[in-house]
Amino acid sequence: MSILVTGGTGYIGSHTCVQLLSAGFDIVLLDNFSNSKPEVIDRIKEIAGRDFTFYQADLLNKKEIVSIFEKNKIDAVIHFAGLKAVGESVSIPINYYHNNITGTLNLCSVMEQFGVYNLVFSSSATVYGTQDQVPLHEDLPLSATNPYGRTKLMIENILNDLYVSNTNWSIALLRYFNPVGAHSSGRLGEDPNGIPNNLVPYITQVAIGKLPELKVYGNNYPTKDGTGVRDYIHVEDLSEGHIKALEKVTITSGINAYNLGTGIGYSVLDMINTFSKASGREIPYKITNRRPGDIGESFADPSKAEKELNWKAKKDLYEMCIDSWRWQVNNPNGYESKVTVV
Repeated sequence: MSILVTGGTGYIGSHTCVQLLSAGFDIVLLDNFSNSKPEVIDRIKEIAGRDFTFYQADLLNKKEIVSIFEKNKIDAVIHFAGLKAVGESVSIPINYYHNNITGTLNLCSVMEQFGVYNLVFSSSATVYGTQDQVPLHEDLPLSATNPYGRTKLMIENILNDLYVSNTNWSIALLRYFNPVGAHSSGRLGEDPNGIPNNLVPYITQVAIGKLPELKVYGNNYPTKDGTGVRDYIHVEDLSEGHIKALEKVTITSGINAYNLGTGIGYSVLDMINTFSKASGREIPYKITNRRPGDIGESFADPSKAEKELNWKAKKDLYEMCIDSWRWQVNNPNGYESKVTVV
């Protein structure tokens, strides 16, 4: 079975490609390197011990997508490609709406043209907006508080309409919580451009001395220690969730949303303390004001994915931190590093 992976050199995409290859799937990888590095391709091949087809292409260019489908027998698509920074989306919303939505429309149009109806979509827990309850389950009313989240919600609505129009479609909407960690080899990990937006890459860069201290936004939330609580999930567990979703969409039709999280809420201080133990380094931090729009607590109810996909996260917070630290030490400058893992 041949799987097209859009955005396959990104953080989650690259880990999923390794798992797909290891599980015996053939893959066709598409990326435009807007938020990733070409070196990732060689590292995927190195870890998986298998070759695959790669196209440097952009979903905004429909002719490029058509060409890929003409040259390859595609059985299903895992769609990661998209702009993904919440803060940036507020600054340049038109870019986010154009890139994420138009790219998806082009992809789905070409899939229909070639009779390919199996799709796993990379959505986000941001589609839950601000809720007054936890854990979050798939049947809650949806909303979004920023342009990035709204693109994910709009695409979910588009895909629902697509299934209504043609019941040949089989679609899994995977709502991620907070992906962290890295491949256990230390060869794949999160390599953000500039100052990291996410907590764990920021902590790892503080631990290794690239950044002076961590800013903790608020310590007066109604949580156990006053800091924000989130559901962190190891990227390898998350990748396995895509394999399970792929297996389901290739044997059924319909459209279903699934939370991919641990179901456990960890506070910012939990993360700092656990990472400090895993790395043997102190993590200097400073409490500052809450950020507008941040909520105190968010974690998943992942029971639907366990029941319908036979998937459950396995790795604990310490493993997430150990693997994040191994990646950072072996790749202090991300994929630009020339350090060899021993």
